[in-house]
Amino acid sequence: MSHQERLHFIADFNVETLARYVAHTAVPGAEVTSAPFGQVMQTLASGSPGDDWTTVVWTQPESVAATFARAVRFEDADGDAAVDEVKRFAEAVGRYAAGARAVFVPTWTLPPWHRGYGMLDFKPGTGIAHLLARMNLALADALASHANVFLLNAARWIDAVGSRGWSEKLWYATKSPFSPALLEQAAWDIAAAIAGLRGRSRRLIILDLDDLLWGGIVGEVGWQGLNLGGHDHAGEAYADFQRALKALTRRGIQLAIVSKNEEATALDAIDRHPEMQLRRADFAGWRINWNDKAQNVAELLAEIGLGAESAVFIDDSAIERARVEGAVPGILVPEWPADPTRFRETLASLRCFDSPFLTTEDRARTAMYAADRERRATFAAGSDLQSWLASLDVTITVEPLTDANLDRAAQLFNKTNQMNMATRRLSQSELMAWASAPNHAVLTIRVADRFGDSGLTGIIGLAFDGARAQLVDFLLSCRVMGRSVEDTMLHLAVAQSRARGATELVAEFKPTARNSPCLDFLRRSGLRAAGDTLFTWDTAQPFERPRWITLRDHAGAVTAGDR
Repeated sequence: MSHQERLHFIADFNVETLARYVAHTAVPGAEVTSAPFGQVMQTLASGSPGDDWTTVVWTQPESVAATFARAVRFEDADGDAAVDEVKRFAEAVGRYAAGARAVFVPTWTLPPWHRGYGMLDFKPGTGIAHLLARMNLALADALASHANVFLLNAARWIDAVGSRGWSEKLWYATKSPFSPALLEQAAWDIAAAIAGLRGRSRRLIILDLDDLLWGGIVGEVGWQGLNLGGHDHAGEAYADFQRALKALTRRGIQLAIVSKNEEATALDAIDRHPEMQLRRADFAGWRINWNDKAQNVAELLAEIGLGAESAVFIDDSAIERARVEGAVPGILVPEWPADPTRFRETLASLRCFDSPFLTTEDRARTAMYAADRERRATFAAGSDLQSWLASLDVTITVEPLTDANLDRAAQLFNKTNQMNMATRRLSQSELMAWASAPNHAVLTIRVADRFGDSGLTGIIGLAFDGARAQLVDFLLSCRVMGRSVEDTMLHLAVAQSRARGATELVAEFKPTARNSPCLDFLRRSGLRAAGDTLFTWDTAQPFERPRWITLRDHAGAVTAGDR
């Protein structure tokens, strides 16, 4: 499902160049508007253009805090007074954000040529740099409770372009102090943040092995001959690149391998080399063979259950990069340096992993994928699906939507594609507002089995109108599809509908390019087809729960007769 982005800019300088760059390059086709510059507080007070608009509020610190303006003139300045001014500004942003989809606020910076008090500039009570840092922290703290407000680190933009980023000449000529080079950096960060809000962040990095994770060709020199770690500068760089990749897994980014090698030889190196920072358990999957890499990438994505638009492919070979990029539409294939000492910085500079929140499930995802490999291995060892499902000891825990699980629930709404009946994209505030309506119910589904805890992986959204219950949202992470969780969710939807007095449950499938697996499930579920995409169930008849599922109901979803 595509969305035209709508962006509004509020600034105390002329922001037209940034707005044009966003609309024409960073977020092509976006509808962009700008408030008159220099009228920040008045514009914030007038409210957002609409709840489907994202707004960028970019100010200079001296225009927000008169105390800071005095400080840069080397007058006496009370830091506490400056913080109070920051809090008043944050309150205005927070009120504005209540009517917007999201608000991005670049942090405050000083020109790179501004030395302040020199060696005293970070001295508390004296230094201008210290006061500005304190103001930025106060701003972050004051806006922390607003789930749809995000601070963007503008200092990175200055660091990226150096002294070219700030121009007094431009300020006098155009009333914008920032050069096009700096505004370009800002535009791409805004685009990355928007992609994160829309659930379009990348979640999987597919890696080559030779001359990427280590130096050398493992099939020729053996694991003992690889350049990795030690006191060689390139070996250290390969090891640090692996550490950087492993660090990303703590943000919920998964790793996988596609390499032309003998599988046993490559895995032996991963298992045995003492300087390896990544081991088998760190990878969601792999294809290590001599087949076409594009074919291997496609097969690996299907196995893991992610689309190409969720993946990044990194390879030291320009030929292989071109092959995969041309054959796997949607995958991101960044240019990659030949020098391993630049690998870590190139990885860290990728603007494709932004997410509006970090959940417990994100931090545990590597272990979850490792457990999933074990599940697939046990199924491959036998042919009886029913016996395999029973052997998993699946436990499903049902909970209401609360502040504690809201981040993860919103993440599922914005990232789940395949088992998603309506594919609604809702922010945290939109989801909680919908769930709070008296005729609505949202149930969250946690899944665990003998291999591990998969966390919160499913959502049921119901709307009630007299005797009719509408299954509005039915979505499930692809990681737990095929374990009878879907059937149990229908059991819960029917039971909750009956408990709320509904005699009929209606489910309307809304097709997208990715959610055909959901339609396939609905067609074989046992629900009565009332059309190509409409399904119903008479709630007087219980929808049976798979007998091998243990159900823990912490939401009062199921009455005694349905247990």
